[in-house]
Amino acid sequence: MTASLARQPSRPTDSIDAVRCERITVRFTTERGTVTALENIDLTIPGGSFLTLLGPSGCGKSTLLRVMADLIEPTAGKISVLGDVPARARRNREIGFVFQDAALLPWRNVLDNVTLPLQVGGGKALPGARSPSDLLSLVGLSGWETAYPHELSGGMRQRVAIARALVSGPRLLLMDEPFGALDEITRDRLNEELLQVWESTGTTIVFVTHSIYEAAFLGQKVLLLAARPGRVRELVPVPLPTPRRLPLRETPEFVALAGRLRRVLETC
Repeated sequence: MTASLARQPSRPTDSIDAVRCERITVRFTTERGTVTALENIDLTIPGGSFLTLLGPSGCGKSTLLRVMADLIEPTAGKISVLGDVPARARRNREIGFVFQDAALLPWRNVLDNVTLPLQVGGGKALPGARSPSDLLSLVGLSGWETAYPHELSGGMRQRVAIARALVSGPRLLLMDEPFGALDEITRDRLNEELLQVWESTGTTIVFVTHSIYEAAFLGQKVLLLAARPGRVRELVPVPLPTPRRLPLRETPEFVALAGRLRRVLETC
């Protein structure tokens, strides 16, 4: 099955597709033999879009994200990121990555953690990148520049991680369950704030989650992966209005969409 995400004309978008996967397959060799993590993944993600990845444990969501980030090389198939090989996009700092663990350096304050990518490996921001101070304002942390990670809540640390991932001005932001360890109220608040970041920056976002409600609320479309091996099960459109705010989750349209996603997941 080929999955292709439609562009949203009302927002500024990148003219180049952010990601194109053609029959991507990933196999790992273990002591127990060969495991196929992904099989024949066909996927197109236009620039400026927001795609959520949803599926059961072991379906290869994180593996697919790492292939896009040039952290894992596919066993077979072809992938392009921003019109080129993933390695070049990574070297050019056009890819940002946010993990579930914020992984902030405890001896550096908030501002210094955000600026870290600009200080290592000869890093520099791409044209049009926002300043670290602007990014901290965007994620709601103005006034916290001199605070240290141990002084921040879990949600605040993830805001710092998002600002750090954006500081180089990447065109593609990959997020691997960044809010999975947070309490529900904080997670909901960060969902809203992430959509505001996306609307403000126009950065393409690919977001992995185990939450049906989070996937439906954030994504323009939801890519559902089936497990063993990981493969495209369905690409579900999200016909909900934007901008989105949390009360949307109480509407009949949202409840119906969540129900559809759950039914598809039950067959994965």
